Amino acid sequence: MRRRVHVEEEVGELNIVPYLDIVVNLVMFMLLSMTGLISLGVLNVSTPKIGGAAATTAEQAEQPKLLLTVAIGKQGFYIAGAGGVLGADAATPDATRPPTIPLRDGKYDYAALSEQLHGIKEKFPSETAVILSADMDVVYDTLIQTMDACREYVLRKPDGSTEHKAMFYDVSLSMIG
Repeated sequence: MRRRVHVEEEVGELNIVPYLDIVVNLVMFMLLSMTGLISLGVLNVSTPKIGGAAATTAEQAEQPKLLLTVAIGKQGFYIAGAGGVLGADAATPDATRPPTIPLRDGKYDYAALSEQLHGIKEKFPSETAVILSADMDVVYDTLIQTMDACREYVLRKPDGSTEHKAMFYDVSLSMIG
């Protein structure tokens, strides 16, 4: 009698290791990119303190926090405090709200910004913090000049000399859009 030889067919297995490798790499990449973007949303660039902590007076303790924000938009500067946007009607919608300091001849008016912030600094002498917000298409040089205008006020005396007064030097950056 003849023996029948049974040839068993080999059934191929699906090798999912390469697919899992790609998926794990994509998940790790997405998680790392998301945490990196979240941490860069607001960047604290405050200067180090030279002296020790100053004693707070009762007058400073009673004064509410200002939470000063300077936004750089396409139409000019928007200055806002804890109470709302300065120099504009708070009832108007944000999209139609005119800037606190509009562009002058198509350029940002840094002198007017410094002057406006000097007035705010006189009302809140203990405040040193400002949050700068800028549209994504704002030029880097505009951001730097805005930081300079917020940092110090140049007082021009009648005799021609100048005096530099420190204003808001604890700067935090954030981007709009």
